[in-house]
Amino acid sequence: MMDTDAAQSARRVINEAAPDLIALSEAIHASPELSFEEHVSARLCIDFLTSRGFSVTSPFCGMDTAFDAVFGSGDLHIAFLAEYDALPGVGHACGHNLIAASSLGAGLGLAAVADVLGVTVHIMGTPAEEGGAGKVLILDRGGFDGIHASLMVHPWSFDQLESACLAVEHFDVSFTGRTAHASAAPWQGLNAGDAMTLSQVAIGLLRQQLPAGDQIHGVVTNGGEAANVIPSLVTARYMCRSTSAERLSALMPRVEACFQAGALATGCELSMEKISPAYTHMEQDADLLSLYAKHARAQGRSFERDDSGAPLPTYSTDMANVSLAMPAIHPLIDIKTHGAVNHQPEFTDACLGPDAERALLDGACSLASVGADAASDPAIRERLLRR
Repeated sequence: MMDTDAAQSARRVINEAAPDLIALSEAIHASPELSFEEHVSARLCIDFLTSRGFSVTSPFCGMDTAFDAVFGSGDLHIAFLAEYDALPGVGHACGHNLIAASSLGAGLGLAAVADVLGVTVHIMGTPAEEGGAGKVLILDRGGFDGIHASLMVHPWSFDQLESACLAVEHFDVSFTGRTAHASAAPWQGLNAGDAMTLSQVAIGLLRQQLPAGDQIHGVVTNGGEAANVIPSLVTARYMCRSTSAERLSALMPRVEACFQAGALATGCELSMEKISPAYTHMEQDADLLSLYAKHARAQGRSFERDDSGAPLPTYSTDMANVSLAMPAIHPLIDIKTHGAVNHQPEFTDACLGPDAERALLDGACSLASVGADAASDPAIRERLLRR
C-alpha cells in the first residue's frame, strides 16, 4: 500500500519552501557557469542544503563542483540529480537552473518523511552535463554505489514521458599545417583551413548514407587569424550521435575517415581528442515513470504526445548512462516558450517567471511523490533494494 500521507507531507514541505527554491533558481540563472566551472551554482546548492540539515560531501568524486548531500538512514537510497551548468553564449538555455531547484525541492520534501519511509535521501550535484559527462565520471568513480534509484526532470517546450535519447561522442579536432603569405608564396603553406573544409564536405556527403537516427554536427572554434595568412592551425568541436552505443561505435570510424581524408589531401596533421566519456542511450524505469505520470497529472500536467504516439524528441544526456546502471527517470516538463526550443536565447528567458516557477514546483512535488510511493510499495521497494 502506498503511503499517500507521506507523499502529501512531502509536497506540503516543498510548497512551503517555494520562495527559497525560486530564489535559488533565479540566482543560478543569473550566474551562468560552464562545465566544471559551476562554483557559484554548486555553492548556492550546498548552502541551501546544509542549512536544512543535509550532510554534504564536496568536492565529490574528484570534482570540485560536484557534491553528495545526504539525509536519513533508511536502507532504501533514492537520489535526486541536480544539474547547474550553462551553455556558452546563451546561458541557461537548457533550464539547468530549474533542474537544480526542482531536484533540491524533491529531496527536501522526501527528507521530511525519510524516517517514516525508511529512506536515505541523496541530492547529488552533477556538473558538466553539457559535454563534460559529470554523471558518467561520478558513476565510474563509485559515486552511485549504493544508490537504488535516481530521479530528475528536465525543462522542455512540452510535457513528455518518453524520448529518443541518443548516444553521443564529444570530441575536438585540430589540423596543423604551415603558414605562408597567401598572395606572395601560397605554395609554401599547408592550409589547415582547407583540411577542415574538405572534411566538412566529406561529412556532408556521408550524411546521405547514414541510417535514421545517426547525426553529426560541429562548429569550427578557430579558423585562422588573418585572410592573407594561410592558417597553420584550425580547430573544431564535433558531436556524433546514434540510437545506441553499438551504432555509435560503428558511426565513429566513418566520421574519423572524413577527417583523415582532409589531412591526407592537404598534407596537414590531424589530431582528434575525445573531451568526455561517451553518453549512452536511455532506458527509463517503467514503474517509476508510471508513478511520475500519475503525480504529474495530479499537478495538472498532460501527456497527450505520449498517448497519441507523436514523434519522440531527440537529445543526449549523461543521465542516460545512469539509467543503464540503475532504475532512473528523466521525463520532460513543459515551460511556456512561445515557440522557442532548448539552446535558444528565448528558452533562456523562459526559464524565469511564473510558468517556469510552476514547472519547478510541479517537478519537485512529482519527483518527491515518486520517491514516497516507491518506498511504500512493497513490490517496487523490494525490486529497488535488489539492485
